[in-house]
Amino acid sequence: MGRVIQFEPSAVATLRERLGAAESANEDLIAFARGHSGAVSSIHGAVLAAIEADGFEALASTVTHDWPAVLGIDVVSLALVVGGQGFLVHSNGVDEVAPQLIDRALAALGEVELRAVERGHALFGGQASRIGAEALIRIECGPGLPYGLLALGQHDAGEIEGGHGANLLRFLGQSLAAMITRWLKQPID
Repeated sequence: MGRVIQFEPSAVATLRERLGAAESANEDLIAFARGHSGAVSSIHGAVLAAIEADGFEALASTVTHDWPAVLGIDVVSLALVVGGQGFLVHSNGVDEVAPQLIDRALAALGEVELRAVERGHALFGGQASRIGAEALIRIECGPGLPYGLLALGQHDAGEIEGGHGANLLRFLGQSLAAMITRWLKQPID
């Protein structure tokens, strides 16, 4: 006579294992979605704050003073070449820099670069030694107009997100370039 094989304990164990894996994956997906949603909200908040600026100086102040808090980062610098001269806008004001420094940085840069670093880019100035992660974003305002890069830095290297994070930062850079262009092309009353 044949013997009856019990499949139930094995099947239940397999189902429990699969359920546990599915719950874990679901928790990871929810955490990612919350983080992505927060990133989208931060970028939109930064762009809206910049839109409210009533001139180029106010825009520069918004970028260097307000954006760190809005974006949840520590430092923002904006390096621009204007009429052959290099300028570095940061939280302590504006400094002249060699345009070659900006050109060299741009030569090695795509549209957006996210990276963990032991020391931040030189464009962070005195803060460079404290930077553990940075995002460098190309700024192109068009022919005959300023060009340069936006440098976002945080002290903690944390987790660097590519993909959607780079797309959001590209949007931020393009929005900033459009606002710079708007203020530089606007007639003076």
